[in-house]
Amino acid sequence: MSVTVLDKYKDVRYNLFKWRCEASLIHKIILAFAMACFTGIAAQVRIPLPWTPVPISAQTFAVLLSGVLLGGWYGGLSQVFYIGAGIAGVPWFSGGGSGIAYISGPTGGYIIGFILAALFIGYFIDRFVRARGFFAIFVLMFFANFVLIHLPGLLQLSVVTGVRNIYKLLSMGTLPFIVGDVAKVLAAAA
Repeated sequence: MSVTVLDKYKDVRYNLFKWRCEASLIHKIILAFAMACFTGIAAQVRIPLPWTPVPISAQTFAVLLSGVLLGGWYGGLSQVFYIGAGIAGVPWFSGGGSGIAYISGPTGGYIIGFILAALFIGYFIDRFVRARGFFAIFVLMFFANFVLIHLPGLLQLSVVTGVRNIYKLLSMGTLPFIVGDVAKVLAAAA
């Protein structure tokens, strides 16, 4: 019987989930910190857009991946570490920003949504074995990205910028990111 690439891929995924579940508390906390660092590094991959204070960045890929790799609590903890260290002065928010002013600025709602997204994805990955398949993970990540990250992001963007027109708000905070976010969801779900 020959082993296909798909079989090897499924074995790797299974072993990853098994290893994560069996890891010690200290290993899980270290991994949460490592994913916070990965989120900070991914935030530096940034493309500013002239019509909005919200840049295109790679950090949502790291956020989605943290929920899958670490599960709910530790995926969420990784984003708490990311936000806490950024508020404390580590310059790893998008474009090298840091401090409480960054969180209270136009992109702060998206960053707060990172915690919700990682918790949500990880909860379902931990709780339901069927949620670990590609299609299920894709749907979970799609929801987490466009509802749990974008909704708080749009709310804060509206409050900070004073934009109340929903079309203008969507064109500033969601529409330019759809293609890239779907690509990040596909990559993280694989």
